[in-house]
Amino acid sequence: MNSQQDPLEHIKHLLESKSTAKQITYKNLLAAFSQLAKESKRITHELNKQSKPGDEDVTVDFTWVNEHEFHVKLAGDLLVFVLHTNVVTFDDEHAAMKTEYIQEKEVNRYFGQIMIYNFMSDSLKFNRINDPGYLVARVLINHENRFLVEGDGQLGFLYSAISQKPIGETDLNAIVKLSLMAAIENDLMAPPFTQVRFITLFQKIEKTQELGGGQKIGFRMSYQGNPSN
Repeated sequence: MNSQQDPLEHIKHLLESKSTAKQITYKNLLAAFSQLAKESKRITHELNKQSKPGDEDVTVDFTWVNEHEFHVKLAGDLLVFVLHTNVVTFDDEHAAMKTEYIQEKEVNRYFGQIMIYNFMSDSLKFNRINDPGYLVARVLINHENRFLVEGDGQLGFLYSAISQKPIGETDLNAIVKLSLMAAIENDLMAPPFTQVRFITLFQKIEKTQELGGGQKIGFRMSYQGNPSN
């Protein structure tokens, strides 16, 4: 807005451009999330048909929670798919912000988010509320249904650039499969012996199920720093 412009005119412009784009983005996100759930359910059905684990407790399940969340249990892993209701943008240093596509139209920079977290299934089973979950992937979709993915493993580079076409069933199917693969390929790592050597009575009484809990190999959040430190 320049100093000569009527504030009401500026507000009107933003309502007609930015706010409208954000609403369209959210509707696109809801549709993509619904399709993502269908693909997840289809994949779990196929895995149950095709796989023959040696133990009946090795299960694959799909659970619909609500229009913003569903779960896929894959043996000892639980993937939690969450739709965020807020539409976001990136800071100017993000690689996506430097693309010609983003720079040609202001409204192209607003994205809705679907987060895919990996928890240990026992964390929910035993209500171990202090167990960590790890972000496997973040799927970002805008008002034109163009998308990119930030994630672990192949998800970190296969879809790292903003797509040239709208997100489709094939893309969502691949994202689910790659997320499941990233989760199951990363194993639990026992904490160092010295870290669990001493406990308090409170920990014994209140957190027995948590004692000696592992962390996922291959997952390290930015705030945890370098494992060699």
